[in-house]
Amino acid sequence: MIEKTRGIFLHAVKYSETSLIATIYTEAYGRQTFIVSGVRSKNSTVRASIFQPLYLLDLEIYYKPGREIHRLKNARISSPYSTIPFDIRKSTQVLFLAEILYKCLREEETNAELFDFIAHSLTLLDLTETGISNFHIWFLFKLTRYLGINPSRDNSLISNFFDLQSALFVSHEPVHSQFTDKQLTILFSSLFDVGSSSIEKLGYTQNERKLVLEKLLEYYKIHFDHLGEIKSLEVLKEVLR
Repeated sequence: MIEKTRGIFLHAVKYSETSLIATIYTEAYGRQTFIVSGVRSKNSTVRASIFQPLYLLDLEIYYKPGREIHRLKNARISSPYSTIPFDIRKSTQVLFLAEILYKCLREEETNAELFDFIAHSLTLLDLTETGISNFHIWFLFKLTRYLGINPSRDNSLISNFFDLQSALFVSHEPVHSQFTDKQLTILFSSLFDVGSSSIEKLGYTQNERKLVLEKLLEYYKIHFDHLGEIKSLEVLKEVLR
């Protein structure tokens, strides 16, 4: 049965000389895997160039519940980006976030709130001209809510430490090493008050951005043990120096 849904492209691997296996986060069915046949052939109705990190797509799919791999009938760009492909700071952040999302989004079920958050955030990044160097940090922090691992805000203003394991702000230094010190706790807690319309207010320096991102990734690795090495991280650090 042919279904229509929006999707966010995450990852692809070569399947044959002309085909791909694509992982797409769909609005209607969550994370799904599709065979895209003949995408590299001259007569293909689907262009290979649309399968770029976190592109927003309109999809026609052959969907059958219970299958691990579905077939993609047609796909086109839903909302073309005007700046992300041409701004290396934006495109590098998108590449990095696509890798994180590919490793974290595992559910094959509808989550309209999560889909809308990702789509809205990407549109915001595309339209924003200033204060974008900390976008990926803001995104990862806000994403925790939709992944069910959001930190508790309790005591964030009066605590000197954030315990990454318990996801709690605490007054005493934890007995393990997975926590933020006083300076980082202040920087970390400030993320609670930054909305999508005020990302530019995150005035992290280069070093602060590096430290906060390291702790955020450590936090993700605690809660997603399959996260592993983030291959795009070094490129991101180099671009946002």
